[in-house]
Amino acid sequence: MAALRWTDVSDIHPPGRYKVVVVGSGPGGLQISYFLNRLGIDHAVISADQEPGGMFRRFPLFQRLISWTKPYAPADRTSRAYEWYDWNSLLGEEPNHKALVAEFVQGNSYFPSRGEMEQGLRAFSARAGIKVRYGCRWEATGRRGELFSLETSDGLYECDVAIMAIGTTEAWKPSIPGIDEVPHYVAAKPREHYTNKKVFIIGKRNSGLEVADALLPVARQIILGSPRPARLSVLERSLMGARARYLQPYEDHVLGGGHVLVNASIERIERSIEGYRVHASSTTRPAAMVFDVDEVIAATGFSTPLLDLPKLGAATLNQGRLPAQTAFWESASLPGIYFAGSATQGSAGLKKYGIGSNSAAVHGFRYNARILAHHIAKKHFGVKPSRPLVKPDDLVPFILSEMTRAPELWNQQAYLARVMNFEPKEGILDEGIAPLEHFVDSNGPDAIAVTIETDGAGEIHPVVYLRRSGKTQEHPFEPDPLRDFETVELQHQVKSLLKPYLS
Repeated sequence: MAALRWTDVSDIHPPGRYKVVVVGSGPGGLQISYFLNRLGIDHAVISADQEPGGMFRRFPLFQRLISWTKPYAPADRTSRAYEWYDWNSLLGEEPNHKALVAEFVQGNSYFPSRGEMEQGLRAFSARAGIKVRYGCRWEATGRRGELFSLETSDGLYECDVAIMAIGTTEAWKPSIPGIDEVPHYVAAKPREHYTNKKVFIIGKRNSGLEVADALLPVARQIILGSPRPARLSVLERSLMGARARYLQPYEDHVLGGGHVLVNASIERIERSIEGYRVHASSTTRPAAMVFDVDEVIAATGFSTPLLDLPKLGAATLNQGRLPAQTAFWESASLPGIYFAGSATQGSAGLKKYGIGSNSAAVHGFRYNARILAHHIAKKHFGVKPSRPLVKPDDLVPFILSEMTRAPELWNQQAYLARVMNFEPKEGILDEGIAPLEHFVDSNGPDAIAVTIETDGAGEIHPVVYLRRSGKTQEHPFEPDPLRDFETVELQHQVKSLLKPYLS
């Protein structure tokens, strides 16, 4: 008997020829489909899953997200400003499409449970009318002239553009002798299994911290080990305020509470009668280290399930774990193949101060999706974007407003920017939100880009990039303790900076 599907898909996006095919029904796939629909771009969405949700149907393993949704905040839920207080809902343009996760948060925590997140995604899909052919597995990729062909369990799809919203959900382990005997994060047992046991966790990033945090109350001892010291300042800023208790393993380590962090390269793992023996080499001082433990968990990260795309020509990075991409999330070596969702972290941006994008998280890649939909519509299908005219007297107040409350700039710091072009015949045109890397590397007309950056000392600055006669200059402004950049002083500074453009 065939598996039941979330909805009858017999007549939804049957195999055939489409302008665009989106693969995946997680938040990345739902979000890009939403914006393609708004632009009138004919497309099909296919998914191996039986219902919407993607990775949130399985992860996080211990149920609680690290990103917040605040049901009660100093902004109306249907406003753009509220997006800063809700990092988990997808973006909508109708009131009943916005802030949907907040509807399901029960109030005992403003970090939603996995189930609450899944409910929000299901509601978004239903209310926005996003059509997906569920139970349709992408199996292979090919080319026929200028078209891509996607072989699936339901038949052949052909398209001008393929968007892979396939996540970074494939368990990945480094090449360490004996690690095959160790369960990956995805196969970790229920918390009760680790009661009164000594546990070695390989890795000190998100999944490692999640596991350590979950096991703190029950494990006899937890050891987190990886070669590099965790750069807490970068980690905290990269996660944009990671859930405070994710840092409790560090606090326990500092206070000598029995749980420890070691900077060590794992050399091999041996299975013993009692459990495991982990052989490591310190990376902070020359020393061999041996740990006898009851359990080992490989919290070593994930990769994007690219299937045969590398054989077709898609370059990868980070040991093959991510597809290499342009600033607009197109394969760097296979034009016409794009990525959406968490896979867009393969477009790293400028990485100022060592901080990458937030594209691994919903509150980052949801903005990438809106930009990507408009980019594809313009580049491949001739859809001209809306470019509102900004009056010269309104320019400075508009810039200060974006500095203060634009969620795209705060959630994707030094990665996305508000761009305005100065066209001699038309005036000042609002180009909307765009990748900062693209702006810096372009030789377009005179223009300005506004973004937010957190420097190496943790200070948050608004920054204006000026492009004039093909050259780009960067102008950071002083931070404000209240993060209010609509001040008279800053108004004068920005107006003075823009004087050559406005005269």
